[in-house]
Amino acid sequence: NLPKIEKAVKFFNKRKAGFVIHAGDFVAPFAAEKLKALSCDFIGVFGNNDGEREGLSLVSQGKIQQGPLRITLAGRSILIVHDLNSINLREEDAQLVISGHSHKPHIQNEDSRLMVNPGECSGWLSRRPSIAIVDLDKLSPELVYL
Repeated sequence: NLPKIEKAVKFFNKRKAGFVIHAGDFVAPFAAEKLKALSCDFIGVFGNNDGEREGLSLVSQGKIQQGPLRITLAGRSILIVHDLNSINLREEDAQLVISGHSHKPHIQNEDSRLMVNPGECSGWLSRRPSIAIVDLDKLSPELVYL
């Protein structure tokens, strides 16, 4: 749903997001192309619905990669994974875990870490398009319905 992606990009730009993280299921390179309009940098992981991975990697200049990814932003350790069932969370020490796969928004504090699944931007399955924003200074999440 390209109009929803454009709406999300406008939201992030208006909120002056410092970085955008995508937890997978871009679906096609033409969808990921819309992220070039972001005013900030982004990174993402492939999801199970991302069949054209080479094209996604090319369009994103390598910013979309095989997960899980571990990064540090604003002094916070962040784990980006499409499907939580693909990892052993007990072996991870991330303060923030961003996941996708279920297409259902979910925010939870678990074992001294913040778990965020923003849902799905398109609203294709849920009929409620959603994204999330996290204040990394406070480790405070906000779920946003588009």
